[in-house]
Amino acid sequence: MNKLLPTTSAGSLPKPSWLAQPETLWSPWKLEGEELTEAKRDALRLALADQRAEGIDIVSDGEQTRQHFVTTFIENLNGVDFENRKVVRIRDRYDASVPVVVDDVSRKGPVFVADAEVLRASTDAPIKWALPGPMTMIDTLYDDRYGSREELAWVFAEILNQEAKELAAAGVNIIQFDEPAFNVFFDDVKNWGVAALERAAEGLSCETAVHICYGYGIEANNNWKKTLGSEWRQYEETFPKLRQSSIDIISLECHNSRVPVDLLELVRGKKLMVGAIDVASTDVETPEEVAATLRKALQFVDAENLWPSTNCGMAPLPRHVARAKLGALSAGAEIVRNEFSS
Repeated sequence: MNKLLPTTSAGSLPKPSWLAQPETLWSPWKLEGEELTEAKRDALRLALADQRAEGIDIVSDGEQTRQHFVTTFIENLNGVDFENRKVVRIRDRYDASVPVVVDDVSRKGPVFVADAEVLRASTDAPIKWALPGPMTMIDTLYDDRYGSREELAWVFAEILNQEAKELAAAGVNIIQFDEPAFNVFFDDVKNWGVAALERAAEGLSCETAVHICYGYGIEANNNWKKTLGSEWRQYEETFPKLRQSSIDIISLECHNSRVPVDLLELVRGKKLMVGAIDVASTDVETPEEVAATLRKALQFVDAENLWPSTNCGMAPLPRHVARAKLGALSAGAEIVRNEFSS
């Protein structure tokens, strides 16, 4: 991407009301069969049109074709039982009913490749596609087969690598692995988490990113944030390891958070998707607020490596709010871009 400060979204966008219940995470689909397939792709094209209309440079599908950012991928794997679920603690924050690994896990076939081909055929803009990371996948399951988080993570890394290579071949420019678990299980991140992530991204013909955030603006996440004190220093644990990794881009939360901005120095040299939009609030940022966040980041990241982004996905927000936030992101980036050319 040659443009200075190219804008992008970290994750999901709200789904239209004819596809799923608005402002609800992981809402069931309102259609089925062929109608659902067509509706998902209509929603994908609509999300693309919204991004382009609001000036977003690097576009995505807005995760319109998946119900959940992790389990929709897992639904397409062998060896996982979705009928007899078990309750587990997700990222040490909240309990959830999750599928169970009952046998050797393998990929049935391509999961998102056909959807990515639709997106690629619909735009000339660079496209980014998100996949769950290995550690976040094992944290969203009950394992009744492998008995080792690390062993299962390596299995998932192999499967993700298969999918990622096919997405790259379909014309995806950036593959992003979502790893919110990296903000919680620091010893695992250092011992095998980053290595498993690198395996998932190995040998790709496109750029790779890892997205590490503090979660959607849901009650469980908001309550967890209240326990983190006046400074959120979780990135301090993982950034040094990621700086040494083969991952090209690091996506992080910044605006309206308590992350000390000087932690960005720990990944100097990497491209950074800096979250300049708060996804936990319906208040729409002003372009100047976005610009102020970007200026702070520019103290610790070279301008050619800064990609203005959102803190996380915006699926739970009203569609008009999410779209307005994307517009503010673009306008704020343009303010700072002009400061470099003046």
